[in-house]
Amino acid sequence: MHTIEHHGSQVPVLGLGTWELRGQACTNAVERALGLGYRHLDTAQGYDNEAEVGEGLRRSGVARDEVFLTTKLRPRNYRAADVRRSTEASLEALGVGHVDLLLMHWPNPGVPLEETLGAMRDLQGRGLVRHLGVSNFAPSLLRSAHELAEVFTNQVEYHPFLSQAVLLREAERLDHLLTAYSPLARTLVTAEPVLREIGAAHGKTPAQVTLRWLIQQPRVVAIPKAASETNQRQNLAIFDFALAADEMAAIHALDRHERLVDDMDTDWER
Repeated sequence: MHTIEHHGSQVPVLGLGTWELRGQACTNAVERALGLGYRHLDTAQGYDNEAEVGEGLRRSGVARDEVFLTTKLRPRNYRAADVRRSTEASLEALGVGHVDLLLMHWPNPGVPLEETLGAMRDLQGRGLVRHLGVSNFAPSLLRSAHELAEVFTNQVEYHPFLSQAVLLREAERLDHLLTAYSPLARTLVTAEPVLREIGAAHGKTPAQVTLRWLIQQPRVVAIPKAASETNQRQNLAIFDFALAADEMAAIHALDRHERLVDDMDTDWER
């Protein structure tokens, strides 16, 4: 698995997203993915599947220190005491002593940013969390977070139909990663003629072209959800080809400001 070295950690550029995976299907997907070679797992308190993700990790037989593991705080758990309590509960559910990355899942203007990040830094000091980050943060709030903590990543929706050029520039300027969720635009990429044409030239699917486009960009990590063995294997088969500059540009040109995941209270500052 290809990795990005960042702030002392090796982060696999392709991870397994687990949103909407539940029960035994989630456990099986995680166990299978790790068996195939995935080494990056993403979950969240709000996904209600941390226990299943942890069970899949245990069943896989892969050593804990070989896996980059991310979870996210529910916005209702942003008060300092709730950050501590809920993170400890997440670790118990996952069956691990620490997570590699703990994120604020969405902005919550009802709780001061310094309170939440301060509590997360305390957890980091206790060794329960290696790195801190945010998710779904617009540029101005992202800059505020950087003033309070060393932000490891901003996890946002990113696919060919939604440009994140502004946040990519912020990632470079502020020295953090950008983690792309819903990278396949909920399968919309499969019908896109430009991606089909590029895929045909490389013997790849539109989904594989899209994932290659993402990870070929500096500082970008992608976490597609993939429940089936077929999709997991296909997602992994993106490291044996590269896109030319004109192909990268053609995919960037597909942007149509199409946001598929939204909190209506969020000002994206477009």
